[in-house]
Amino acid sequence: MNLFFWLKPGLQIKRWIIINITGIILVFLGLNLFVERSIGIETKIGYIILLIIFGSALIALSVIKGLNNLINIITYSRYSKNLGTFRSQNSAYDKNLLSRGVKVVVIGGGTGLSVLLRGLKKFTSNITAIVTVADDGGGSGKLREDLGMLPPGDIRNCILALADTEPIMEKLLQYRFEDGTLKNQSFGNLLIAAMAGISDNFEDAIKRINDIFAVMGKVLPVTTEDVTLYAKLQNGQIIKGESQIPIKSLELGSPIEKVFMKPKKAAALEESLEAIMNADVIVLGPGSLYTSILPNLLIEDIPKAIEKSSAIKVYVSNLMTQPGETDGYSLGDHVKAIQNHINKNVIEYVYGNNEGIPEDILDKYKEEGADPVVFKERDRQYFEKNRIKLIQDNFVEIKKGYLRHNAVKLSEDIINIAINSKYINDKIKFMELNLIMKRIKSNGMLKD
Repeated sequence: MNLFFWLKPGLQIKRWIIINITGIILVFLGLNLFVERSIGIETKIGYIILLIIFGSALIALSVIKGLNNLINIITYSRYSKNLGTFRSQNSAYDKNLLSRGVKVVVIGGGTGLSVLLRGLKKFTSNITAIVTVADDGGGSGKLREDLGMLPPGDIRNCILALADTEPIMEKLLQYRFEDGTLKNQSFGNLLIAAMAGISDNFEDAIKRINDIFAVMGKVLPVTTEDVTLYAKLQNGQIIKGESQIPIKSLELGSPIEKVFMKPKKAAALEESLEAIMNADVIVLGPGSLYTSILPNLLIEDIPKAIEKSSAIKVYVSNLMTQPGETDGYSLGDHVKAIQNHINKNVIEYVYGNNEGIPEDILDKYKEEGADPVVFKERDRQYFEKNRIKLIQDNFVEIKKGYLRHNAVKLSEDIINIAINSKYINDKIKFMELNLIMKRIKSNGMLKD
């Protein structure tokens, strides 16, 4: 580590050096006054004692705190040498920067949420992901049925998105067994199930998993109660189960009218509500509208907390419609569905893509019944009436033939909106957060 590393702001070393020097000066002054008093110069003994005691306290505090920070930095730096170029000698500084970043709460589930989290963690470690537990299909549904536990799938994906793990560990946790009784079950789900078995409850299990994988922020289930998602279709039929809703909607040719949860009065985690109240920005989505986002908002304390929070409220739309859920939906239709379900106009900013999608990719999605989510003229009046600001840009990224949000670009824009909207009148905080953003970009922290 070179000299310039120690001169960087944010390591919390220089402040303890300054405090130490201040303490030494105070002790020296006190001792000097004591000597003068001994040779006849009149000075109050109480004043001398106060200077010496206060100075000594500053010296002791600065030595303890400064050495602790120094040991952490050296230890982390040495540990980081074998972990790749991103984890360089500046890692302690980088982690300190991220810990001072914007406080973000992201609400949803599914692949879209985990993609966004990978982008957000490059700008802040003050992240709380509140994740749906209504899933009843696939490996998660099987564990839910067999063990009576909450479904771990979406939670697993979010933990991995925020985790500080090596690639081999991520591959291990995402590995799905191909044969036998564990066929299609992921190792990560089994790990969470095992942790739940040795913990007091599911909430405690997830907290331990967060610690094990050094999650940047925290991942929380929206509730620890066993909830079931239902949908009422426009033909009046009631469909039970998150995994069955889009299937039955397509089979019966009847769109979703609304979704609801049983039990109706399921309680949200207190920690989630506190995170919402203390957030700088709250992000809904991206994710399946009726089966990933709305199940969280059906836990009645969640929308109440969102409404009360002073945070900026953002909705990130999916790039494509989803067969059986949002067929033919415009961008405004997604927003209306959210606000109609919670009977609150809480959304302030909406993100939508306005960039064309390559024809070969588009054709593949159209074969599955999906179309781009677009902003239509009829949406404009609704947005103006509800004072919703529309942000459109090229937020598309194509990976392995699939459409994904450009997580880094989207995250940077969301963070900047939070800074420029919430802290515009707090000049000191505004300057600090903008300086942090500049240093993150200049330090090469956005590289994979």
